[in-house]
Amino acid sequence: MRPAETKAARIASVNRMRWRGRKAISVSNGIVEMVALEGGGHIAEFRFVDGRPQPGVNVLWECPWEGATPGSAKARRLAKKYGAKGVGDFLASFTGHALCLDYFGMASPEETRRGMPLHGEAACVKWRMQNQTKTSAAARARLQVALSAAGLDFSRVIEIRKNQSMALIEERVTNRANTDHYFHWVQHVTLGRPFLDARYSRIFLSGSKAKTWPLGYENKSLVASDREFRWPQAPREKGGKTDLSLPFRERGTGFLVSVWLDGARELQFVATLNWKLGLLAGYVFCRNDFPWVAVWEENGARGYAPWNGRTQARGMEFGTTPTPIGKEATFLAGKLFDTPCWAKLPARATRTVRYAVFLADVPKSWRGIRDVEATKAALVLHGSSRGQTIKIAASGISRLYA
Repeated sequence: MRPAETKAARIASVNRMRWRGRKAISVSNGIVEMVALEGGGHIAEFRFVDGRPQPGVNVLWECPWEGATPGSAKARRLAKKYGAKGVGDFLASFTGHALCLDYFGMASPEETRRGMPLHGEAACVKWRMQNQTKTSAAARARLQVALSAAGLDFSRVIEIRKNQSMALIEERVTNRANTDHYFHWVQHVTLGRPFLDARYSRIFLSGSKAKTWPLGYENKSLVASDREFRWPQAPREKGGKTDLSLPFRERGTGFLVSVWLDGARELQFVATLNWKLGLLAGYVFCRNDFPWVAVWEENGARGYAPWNGRTQARGMEFGTTPTPIGKEATFLAGKLFDTPCWAKLPARATRTVRYAVFLADVPKSWRGIRDVEATKAALVLHGSSRGQTIKIAASGISRLYA
């Protein structure tokens, strides 16, 4: 079901496949592969496939529970097991990188009673592949979905170019209404083992101002509630500070914080280093599109289904909105750090954003990431020590600013 995983198989491919029994599309250039689910649009995998020392390591979190295609009888059955109305609907199909559109957090009580799920309808409806292309230069797949409740049309193009360990992603949202639409647009990127490991991993991002979630974490929060701090040193619930760049430090806890991205730079990044594997994975995007990262961690705090007290997951959720508290609470709260917490789409208008996902082999001596920069056709990765610099091919990266 997968493209051949040999050094010789560096051929662009777009293939329909099954991922845990669910319909999916694989896009690959023979070096890296990205897998996206037609049910919910989740990006389920991103990994090297060309014979490196750690081929097959998916850098995205794979949910440990049973999942299903949204709208199916199985998904409805699982949703009842996985949480309250709205929450279970999202968790029944969730894995890896989910899209939160057109709100981040819970729907209102009235919307929930009418079937609206956690984080908006995009992740809980079927998408369809509109077209695919394979050339000597790149593999591309275009998926789209109509959001009937929000009155929005959404499309995502995944493009992986020849000889690159990077995927370029273009997303478009069109407002079908004759009125302006205020909304949230968040990339719910989730990481977990084996790539994200408490012993060998660390997380980095291009921000410093931050604030903890105002609502605690089900009485098991690692961090104090509603406190400003400088990333990554957050105030602990029990006193002192904790370094949030280090994952899964205290079993039985969880947290959620919002990080304001550096307003002095255009290109932003979130990156994760596993030095045992010598593997770096990250996303780069423009601040004008996504000025926030919501950092979430579940570390065995939730004892109920589907988490069952065993789940370890870290969300690096970059987008227009800092905190998953839903539309009304976000609007009433106003700006945070003098920055809007929502986006506006004028009547009958279309908005386009672009971002990139990359993988890189790095020396196992690296213990940190100081910066990620872009040149015309490359990403420049800076380790924490002076002189630690690696370039990876990234033709098309300038399109992020187009």
